[in-house]
Amino acid sequence: MDSSSPTRGQLERTLSQRIQSLYRTQLGHQPSQVSCQIFDEKLAIILENSITQPEQLLAQNGQEELAEQVRSDLKKALQPQLKSLIEEVLGVSVIDLLSDAKIETGRTGTIVVLSSAPQVRNS
Repeated sequence: MDSSSPTRGQLERTLSQRIQSLYRTQLGHQPSQVSCQIFDEKLAIILENSITQPEQLLAQNGQEELAEQVRSDLKKALQPQLKSLIEEVLGVSVIDLLSDAKIETGRTGTIVVLSSAPQVRNS
């Protein structure tokens, strides 16, 4: 590993910022916090306050099922962009992307399985 490789922390921060930007540009909604943690060939992503205003409105007005459907459709629409963003930042292929959201808590959790561990230098 050469000194031009970013540290694990730098990759995690860059990913967090880029994911927050993706949500802002694609959904017009910015999660309050995006946490990324790289574990060798795996990546965990936690988004706080990731549920959009329309989803919240539906859930508050007894339309929880519709809110869940909207969330599911948004996830499917965003997944290809999220996958390519992760591959671009980490420089490795994404094998699998597993994601779920809780409208009640406003959190979204994503586990990403990578083809190999990203190249990082020791901090």
